[in-house]
Amino acid sequence: MSYTKSIYDYTRRKTVPVMFGDLAMGAAHPIRVESMTTTNTLDIAATVEQSRRLYEAGCEIIRITAPSIKEAEALKFISERLRQDKITTPLVADIHFTPNAAMKAAEFVENVRINPGNYADRKKFAVRDYTDLEYEAELERLHDEFKPLVLKCKQYGRSMRIGTNHGSLSDRVLNRYGDTPLGMVESALEFARICEQYDYYEFIFSMKSSNTQVMIEAYRLLASRGDKELKHAYPLHLGVTEAGDGDEARIKSSVGIGGLLDDGLGDTVRVSLTEDPVKEIPIGQAIVKKYNERQLLLGERIFEKINRIIINTGAAAEDLSFDPYQYQRRESVKVSVGNIEVGGDSVPRVELEVREPLNDSAKVRDEIIFSAKPYLFEGIKSEITNLTIASASELARVQSSLAEKFVSPVLAVSTSDFSLAASLIGKVEKIRIDILEQESFEKHRLSELAGTTVIEFSFVKTRATDVAVAEVLTRIALKCKAAELEKVLFSVQAEEIIYPYRRLAEAFKKANVAYPIVLRFDATKFDARAPQGYEAALVESSIQLGSLLCDGIGDMVAYRSTFTRGDELNLVYNILQAARLRLSKTEFISCPSCGRTLFDLETVTATIKARTEHLKGLKIGIMGCIVNGPGEMADADFGYVGTGVGEISLYVGKECVEKHIPSAEAVDKLVDLIKQHGKWREPSEVPSEVQA
Repeated sequence: MSYTKSIYDYTRRKTVPVMFGDLAMGAAHPIRVESMTTTNTLDIAATVEQSRRLYEAGCEIIRITAPSIKEAEALKFISERLRQDKITTPLVADIHFTPNAAMKAAEFVENVRINPGNYADRKKFAVRDYTDLEYEAELERLHDEFKPLVLKCKQYGRSMRIGTNHGSLSDRVLNRYGDTPLGMVESALEFARICEQYDYYEFIFSMKSSNTQVMIEAYRLLASRGDKELKHAYPLHLGVTEAGDGDEARIKSSVGIGGLLDDGLGDTVRVSLTEDPVKEIPIGQAIVKKYNERQLLLGERIFEKINRIIINTGAAAEDLSFDPYQYQRRESVKVSVGNIEVGGDSVPRVELEVREPLNDSAKVRDEIIFSAKPYLFEGIKSEITNLTIASASELARVQSSLAEKFVSPVLAVSTSDFSLAASLIGKVEKIRIDILEQESFEKHRLSELAGTTVIEFSFVKTRATDVAVAEVLTRIALKCKAAELEKVLFSVQAEEIIYPYRRLAEAFKKANVAYPIVLRFDATKFDARAPQGYEAALVESSIQLGSLLCDGIGDMVAYRSTFTRGDELNLVYNILQAARLRLSKTEFISCPSCGRTLFDLETVTATIKARTEHLKGLKIGIMGCIVNGPGEMADADFGYVGTGVGEISLYVGKECVEKHIPSAEAVDKLVDLIKQHGKWREPSEVPSEVQA
């Protein structure tokens, strides 16, 4: 099965166009940015006003919840008022559980979103085995429930989104396929087959999850299976659901959405923030900007020609260095850099670069101490700190200055001078040799590098192809194996790193090379002091590093930027956490709010974060309603879910342990629940550096 033309080059997946009113989606059209209102749909004036604000911010598609037929009827007046104001942005009715609301909404909006997990099913988390006959009977019931909406959308010229959520799969699907990407895909395909049965092709898909690994795997599997089994390749709406707020949510969304866009998948996106929905638009635009610009450069005619040739001729999954449908970390040997283990089953490590000029040893020493936090056993810190040197004396001065403070953080140096590198063996924990010209480098004898120091061979890509980079580093790796050099790492330095690192991982796999790989990314071309520069650096760093980490590639992250050192550390650790590879702080799985939410989600989330954000590694779900709450919190430790006006239910995993708690008491009750399960630590017990 295939999901992309190539994992080594960017080519956007060719789909049929689908219309949202007058707005075209998919095919050669730009990747769209959308959002969702958070107002009560029955408050028509407030919903119209928020929709206007979204329109003014550049939102191209506006989704509005319709939990009952009353809200569906209100969509008529919302649409009329917006059109009177010359706002023609397509409207989408968001439907859960209520087919009659979907039928009514189809009369007034351009698109209807249905959730296959609960459109014709009630989720009870019931465990049972379905015989084939029982399963077929359920599909017949589903057909009878869904057919009227298909025919009505066809009659009215409306499109549809078949939007699967990882947290709300039906009991039927869960019992047959499990809580898996395969279950998500099959849930959506069941509905798509009914659409095609009635020659209705105006629909798109989504496969949302709060887990970036699950999300990426599900979309890839859908593209692979759907393009093969269905009559057409349909557009995809991308989003990380329940992403939370702040930089963490923006990073998490960039990892999940951007990783798929680099695969060529995705035609519309939504960044789900537990914030004012207007704030979702700039970050969504920042994520899609690069991909839309690539398409403009190609030109629509060239794009069409290319995609007519390549559609459904993708690389076979068995030819890849990683399983695109199930996360598995690339196997590597473990290498010790000082007291830091890299590779094997160790968590991905973090290396930052010294910025101070090396002629001022005191400033360099202070920068290293601030970054490496040598007095802190664990936490958000630079575990390895690199200095780019021109002479051995520069290293000696820095080491002497650190010794005056009685600290010895793990140091690395980098140089393109092979002789200088060889002279420092045994004098520093790691040496990075930058390979600028492969011919001159390969004249050296690698045996000169044998010793206690770890050597990182880093290809600086300028004009070389990704294939050449992989071939050179693989030759070096095989020579290292032949010379029995064990303390070796490999990396690539390039403006965009996803494709060269995939080439390297594949070349290593074919050559049976298991040395650890360091992911190097330089974001200094973005001026992080400027608002747009900060956002651009955050987005691109998250996409480039997070995509590879979600593919299981990378044993260490080495990063350079113009961020402050504190922001730099937080960014790297947030990327690792977003990829679900290293939990260094509390993770909040919070939904973006909508008209179904019966409490102030943004304020409550801020309150819960203030009380619990010091609990390293704990996962807390904060949900406005029960539509996706219990399911999306499946891998959360504790959950806080709105179940009525002013009422909250608390969960431990999927289990509801207390219901109908007055909202004024609910946060305190949540803290008590965490304490009862032995997961609580007082803030005073947590080092301040961990909270930074």
